[in-house]
Amino acid sequence: MKATPFALALSLSLLGLSGAYTVQKGDTLYSLARANNLKVEDLRRLNNLSSDSLAVGQVLRLSASEALPPAAPNPGTPVPVLPKTSAPKSSTQPPATRQPTKPPPAPSGFTLTLPSAFSPVPSPAIPAPPKPAPASAAPESPPRPPVMVRVGSSFEVGGVRVTLPEQLSMGDAFSVKLTGKGAQGAAVRFPSELGEDVRQPDETLTPYGAAGVYVVPGRVVLGKTTPVIVEIVVGGEVVRGIIPLRPKPGGPVVQLHLSPRVAAKLTDPGKAAEDAMVNKAYLSRGLPIWTKPFAAAVPNPPIPGSFGQSRTYTPGSPVTYHYGADYPAKLGTPIRAVNDGTVVIAGLYPVRGGLVMIDHGGGVSSLYFHQSKILVKVGQSVKRGDVIGQVGTTGISEGPHLHLEIRVRGEATQPADWINRLWP
Repeated sequence: MKATPFALALSLSLLGLSGAYTVQKGDTLYSLARANNLKVEDLRRLNNLSSDSLAVGQVLRLSASEALPPAAPNPGTPVPVLPKTSAPKSSTQPPATRQPTKPPPAPSGFTLTLPSAFSPVPSPAIPAPPKPAPASAAPESPPRPPVMVRVGSSFEVGGVRVTLPEQLSMGDAFSVKLTGKGAQGAAVRFPSELGEDVRQPDETLTPYGAAGVYVVPGRVVLGKTTPVIVEIVVGGEVVRGIIPLRPKPGGPVVQLHLSPRVAAKLTDPGKAAEDAMVNKAYLSRGLPIWTKPFAAAVPNPPIPGSFGQSRTYTPGSPVTYHYGADYPAKLGTPIRAVNDGTVVIAGLYPVRGGLVMIDHGGGVSSLYFHQSKILVKVGQSVKRGDVIGQVGTTGISEGPHLHLEIRVRGEATQPADWINRLWP
């Protein structure tokens, strides 16, 4: 009985002769590579083959550590044997008078079937292992519904009425209003954030509210000049609305001349950890905690144009935006929480100085920089108007003032637009 390529390869492997193989009728490079757990490229390289054609009786090297053996002497069932000389010679001894070689014992629990050259009594060949069942194809994702574009500040999506601002400017905070049955189950995204310098761009947001009226807060990042795109998904319907931006002329770049003592804080080793801590706090979402209009943090008005101002802090440094509004005040002036919330940061840091950060829920947070004294602790609940600290000049500051930021999902918005307003 003629042994299959797999049975022959397995037998030779157990006998320590797996380094070479004599080609039999029907063998191909592919079948031999598969039987010996090799690649076709490996067989070509080991045997210096210039083509994939094989000849019966051709001896192939199956391992880089083995020399090429001669062709087998038995034409009926060729068997590779170790050469005695470097030149391959064909045996002239008839197969009938040839003495069989005694095989080594098979491993325990395994039945070894050898080709006829090793045994005068034919034995059934080892059956080829069953081919693994083809992996079931992964279920295809359902096709995405077509996206419709609506013009105007009010339209419907799946029975839900959507109301958008008619126009916006960079630095604005705004809300997407949804009313009607199914409004709570809507999903809202801002695809226009892709490619912009924002945290968590194009985040999928869930509206919050009650009694059929729900909102999602939005913000226009500083430096944005293109329209805001809002995508609302209700059931199987996807609609995009477009909010145009008002052109906002940029003012001159303000060049600050910080003293060497203050400028050194820009490269303080603790700055990276400070920024990472604040950025992590920006990820908080949850439901809004406030129920009243936002209030002023200090009695004095802000310096006009301080929010969104283009600045350099040292000669030759890159131009950056000023993400808060500066409120001049005397040293020690009480600083009050702009609305209800939870203190998530309270401490002294290299850049922001004495810092308190309040999480108001809904992705809205307020930050109070440069304090000389902090009067609250992390985890403390505060109410609108509670004193949280005192005005100072710590951190990157050249004089007493409050730097106030109000951010939506980590992006700065104009603080003055929040004061005395029940937002949203």
